[in-house]
This record gives sequence, C-alpha cells and structure tokens, in this order.
Amino acid sequence: MAALASDFVATVVALTLAQQLEQTISFGIFVLGGALAVLSALAWRRERDRRMAVVAVGYLMFAIYGFVVFLEYYLLPYLSVQTVELLEHSAAALILVGLLAFFVALSRD
Repeated sequence: MAALASDFVATVVALTLAQQLEQTISFGIFVLGGALAVLSALAWRRERDRRMAVVAVGYLMFAIYGFVVFLEYYLLPYLSVQTVELLEHSAAALILVGLLAFFVALSRD
C-alpha cells in the first residue's frame, strides 16, 4: 500500500505546470459538467420536456470528456502513450456531440 501511495505522489510531483493546469481545468469541466447534467436531469424529471433531456446528455458529454482528460496522466503507467493519446483526442468528439445536442435542443419547438 505504501508503494502505491509513493507512486501516486511521484506521478503528481512529476507533472509540469502545464500538465497540472490541464488536469485542474479538466477536473473542473468534469465537476461542473456533471453537476449541470444532474440539475438538467432533475429539471427533465420535473417538467418532462424532451429538450431538457437532450441538454442533460450534452452536459454529460462535457463531463465525460473532462474525466477522460483528467485521467490521462494517471493512465500512462498502465497503457501505452499512443493508446492514451488516442483516447484523449477521440474524446474530443464528445465535445462535438455535446455542442450538437445543445443546437438540437435550441432549434426544436
């Protein structure tokens, strides 16, 4: 257990300032996106408006993207660099889908 904790500390200390900034912002996207997805889902449950369900899914896409980018440096010891980079860059499609979901929600009557 102590070895696991020291590996975790070494991983945190080894990050550059830019990497720490990326992780902090990604974690913020995850938390804020998750909170807004939950609030939108609660509003959908109350009003049963289909647009609110679409908005909740859009916020969830942002939250998943933030979580994937946040985990990037923690996954490096377990997966290859190419796999982690592919996962991070392909997760950007979630942003595209989330933006499209907001457009759909706004354009529907």
